Amino acid sequence: MRPPGWEAALTLHTADDAARLRERLTPGTRLVSIGAGWIGAEVAGVAAKAGCDVTVVEAAQTPLERQLGAEVGAHLVRWYADAGARLLTGAQVTEVGAQAVVLADGSRVEGDLVLAAVGARPATAWLKGTLPLDPRGSIRVNSAGRVAPPTVASPSGTSGHLPLKALRRLYAVGDCATRDNAVFGPVPGGHWSAALHDPEPTVRALLGIDEMPAEPQPVRDLLGLAPVPQHAPYVFSQQLGHDIALFGTPSPFHEVVYRGDPSGGGSGHEGWIALYLETVAGAHRTNTEGHRLATVRAVLVVDAPREVGQVRKLMNRDVALHVDVEVATDPSRRLRDAVV
Repeated sequence: MRPPGWEAALTLHTADDAARLRERLTPGTRLVSIGAGWIGAEVAGVAAKAGCDVTVVEAAQTPLERQLGAEVGAHLVRWYADAGARLLTGAQVTEVGAQAVVLADGSRVEGDLVLAAVGARPATAWLKGTLPLDPRGSIRVNSAGRVAPPTVASPSGTSGHLPLKALRRLYAVGDCATRDNAVFGPVPGGHWSAALHDPEPTVRALLGIDEMPAEPQPVRDLLGLAPVPQHAPYVFSQQLGHDIALFGTPSPFHEVVYRGDPSGGGSGHEGWIALYLETVAGAHRTNTEGHRLATVRAVLVVDAPREVGQVRKLMNRDVALHVDVEVATDPSRRLRDAVV
C-alpha cells in the first residue's frame, strides 16, 4: 500500500513486482529509491552493481534508523558511496511522480524509475470491526498464535465485535500477526523467523498435539509438558556488499556496545557485532571480577558469518541472554564464554 499521492511509484512486495523491477534495472537506468530500510538498501546494492545510477532518499538521518537505531545506522552510511550509490538523508519526500520526487526543501530528484521502499502494513482492513486490530493493523496473538482479546480500549472501529468464545477459536500467523514471545514480548510479523518457525506451534495447537502451548514453561514443567521451542525474531539481509543478521528486538532506549570495529578501518569489510543492552536505572550489576553484567535484547551481526550460528543458539532460548560485557565485547574471546 503506497501513501496517498504515491501511486506512480513502483513497489516491491510480490514476485511479480520483483520480475518487473528486474527487467527495468538495466545499465544506465536512473533509479530513485525512497527509503533506506531493508528493501531500499538491498535494491540499491543490486541496482548499482547492475550499472544503474542510484539515488536513495531517506527521511531519517541514517539508514535503517527505525530498525537499528541512529547510532548503528550511522555506521552504514559509507556503504552507499562504497557501492556506487548516492544517499540523501534527512530528506522528506512531499511529491512523487513516475520519474521524479520533490523534497521538502523544494528540490527535485530525477530518475527513470521511482521505487517506494518505506515499509509495509498488514493487509487486514477487511477485518476492521470484526477482529481486534492494533494501530498498525496487526492482529495480536499469544505465543501459540491464538487471537488475543483486547485488554485496553482500542481506536474506534478496531476493537472488533466477536465474542470472547469465538476469539478463542481463531488463530493468526505470518505478516498479519503480532505474536507474544516469552523473552522479547510482542513481535510484529514480517520476520523471516516468523515464516519459518511460527506455523508449527500454531498447527500443533490447532490439532491438539500440544496442550496449553501458550503457558509459560514453568507451568508446563509442573504439568509434565515438553518445552515449546523458542526462537528469537530473526532478519537477514545482503545489502551494498555486506551481510547482516539481526536477532531480537532493538530499541532506541537500549545501550549499544560493539564486538569488533564498526568504523570501517582497513578494507571496510571486517566483521563486527553490535549488542543492544537493556538499560535499567539504578540496576548496575557486576561480577566478582568487577566486570559489568547486562541483559542482551538484540544482536546485530555484520560480515561475520561464523558468528551467526553461535548468536542464534544464544538468542533462541526460553530465558533472556545475560552476559559479562567485558568478555562479550572482546573479539578474542568466544561469545558463549560471556554468558552468565
